[in-house]
Amino acid sequence: MKIEHIAIWVKDIERMKNFYMRYFGAESNSLYVNEKKGFASYFLTFSSGSRLELMKKVGVNKEMLPNQLGWAHVAFSVGSKDEVDTLTKMIREDGYTIKGNPRTTGDGYYESVIEDPEGNTVEITI
Repeated sequence: MKIEHIAIWVKDIERMKNFYMRYFGAESNSLYVNEKKGFASYFLTFSSGSRLELMKKVGVNKEMLPNQLGWAHVAFSVGSKDEVDTLTKMIREDGYTIKGNPRTTGDGYYESVIEDPEGNTVEITI
C-alpha cells in the first residue's frame, strides 16, 4: 500500500505551484477548473512518484491555527546532508521563513524545517 497523493487547500495556487516546482522539482499537470463549483486544482508529481494536489475553492479561506489537531507537516527527502543544507540556504536567501536550521534531531533525522509561501510547515530531510 502507498499514499497516492496528499491535498492542500491554498489561497494562491500559482505561487504555491511555482514554489514546489522550483525547490522540490515537482512537475505539474494543467490547471483543472470546475467553474460551476468554483474549484481549481493542480497535481504536482515528484521524482519518487508521490503527488501533491493543490486545491483552491471559492469560500475556502479559513486559515488553520499553529499547533492544532490535524496534519502537522510534509517532509521531503532530498538525499544528503549537503542537499538539505543547500536547499535550506536557497530558500532562506529567497526570503522564506526557516523555522528550524539543519540539524540532527533526537530521533536521528538530519533535517531543516521551513514554511512554504502560505505558512505550511515543510521538513527537508535526507
